[in-house]
Amino acid sequence: MRYRIIPVTPFQQNCTLLWCEHSLSAAVVDPGGDVDEILRQAHALHLKLEKVLITHAHIDHAGGAHELAGKLNIPIEGPQREDQFWIDAMPEQGRMFGLTLGSSFVPDRWLEDGATVTFGDVVLEVLHCPGHTPGHVVFYSPADKLALVGDVLFQGSVGRTDFPRGDSATLIRSIREKLWPLGDEVTFIPGHGPISTFGAERRSNPFVGDNARALF
Repeated sequence: MRYRIIPVTPFQQNCTLLWCEHSLSAAVVDPGGDVDEILRQAHALHLKLEKVLITHAHIDHAGGAHELAGKLNIPIEGPQREDQFWIDAMPEQGRMFGLTLGSSFVPDRWLEDGATVTFGDVVLEVLHCPGHTPGHVVFYSPADKLALVGDVLFQGSVGRTDFPRGDSATLIRSIREKLWPLGDEVTFIPGHGPISTFGAERRSNPFVGDNARALF
């Protein structure tokens, strides 16, 4: 599997194109906006977009999902159904942040912990990792040791928990019980900012690294 990160919206959210090297079948993870740019880059790579994958339903991650899926007539998969209230509030989120996007939608498939999503020869495992939002999911490729973690974990930080139904203890538990067991060598693409590895974060992250254990 290969990938390309496309920062979108004024929040510079890491939308990611994922594709199978053999078939060029592809998925778009978290198309928060700038749909025309996402399509332009997919076309330049000769990709066949098959589905939209959503980690969670904040507008900077899911605001362009309805538009993109509608233009291509492809399904939306994710997040976990506990984020339904965020999807329902998508237009309100748009007004709140002054964004001219954010149509609500119904995912073609809600994702639960232990599910898989596929495109071409690629198989991604789904991990339900609540805390930032209650229905947040992470996509993990065991073959590539690559995780797309949305706003659960960042280089040197963790996701905010001051939004409705956010919970810091739940977030930390998601990271330590779901992500760390995948292995220190796993590279992750966060929802914002640079990529890192789980090992690097365990060594140095002040919020969830091994040395921060006593804080929680």
